[in-house]
Amino acid sequence: MPQDTTLDTRPSTSVADAPSDNWVDRWAPTSWQPYLRLGRFDRPIGTWLLLFPCWWSQTLAEVERGQPFPSIWLLVLFAIGAVAMRAAGCAYNDYVDREIDAQVARTRSRPIPSGQVSPWGALVFVALMSLAGLAVLLTLNTFTIMLAIASLAIIAIYPFAKRYTSYPQMVLGLAFNWGALVGWAAVKGSLGWPALLLYAGCVLWTVGYDTIYAHQDKDDDALLGLGSTALTFGDSTVSWVGGLYSGAVTLWLAAGLLAGTHLIYFLAVTLVFLQMTWQVATLDTKSPANCLRRFRSNRDVGAAVFLGLVADMSLSWFAGLS
Repeated sequence: MPQDTTLDTRPSTSVADAPSDNWVDRWAPTSWQPYLRLGRFDRPIGTWLLLFPCWWSQTLAEVERGQPFPSIWLLVLFAIGAVAMRAAGCAYNDYVDREIDAQVARTRSRPIPSGQVSPWGALVFVALMSLAGLAVLLTLNTFTIMLAIASLAIIAIYPFAKRYTSYPQMVLGLAFNWGALVGWAAVKGSLGWPALLLYAGCVLWTVGYDTIYAHQDKDDDALLGLGSTALTFGDSTVSWVGGLYSGAVTLWLAAGLLAGTHLIYFLAVTLVFLQMTWQVATLDTKSPANCLRRFRSNRDVGAAVFLGLVADMSLSWFAGLS
């Protein structure tokens, strides 16, 4: 196999799978860097994937209410909350997995197993980020606060799922997309079928893209006896991911239909399906670089659906369709 002889000029404390030009390594104060890496601030893709279901759900509820524009206040609150809670979740996950991460090539350079952050320091970081998320949550209505708190049970068990099940990605999907319920509740003060369908679609989407991501670690996971849909689906991964993505798109279309969206939204979701088709058609599960690129491209999926919703609600309102 040809060897990559390119000189890696990143600091030795960098995390192996972080982008080589990330802002944390380049610009952040040295004393902050370990904690910023712990919270994955050097890899914002996870924050985007956590945030978009919140924004979709919020905007979908506002479409149903006939609003011309999404609430900027809620968009900002969800953005702050996503940053804080993604950082808290990653740090908690790394604390629980610190011994496993030390045995996996891709993760042994993370702050805890590499010794940049102590386990106790990680727990303090989790507490601080959780308090920031709580501060955001307390600005919302009571139903939304209680709904968001209910997600903590799933979040707490997720790091242990791969030890006891072959489908930890399903648990991740249930936890990671809770915002698809919270966004709707923040606007409406209750839940509705559009939010539930959107949430179900987001869970399938997450299982799909995280299966792609998990193929980077499948050899290590197999040696350590850990569960993963990458291992469970194996050579059938392409078919499984294609089916999961198809299910996600179908549920998103149904959610939009029930919420009263119009042609623009349906066109946006159709374009998203074409992007997902590209992911599946070009997926090479034997190439970590191929898998990582397709995983990261799901940020484009999130952006396209959100922009489609915003364009749909605004243009439809001005056209008098709402």
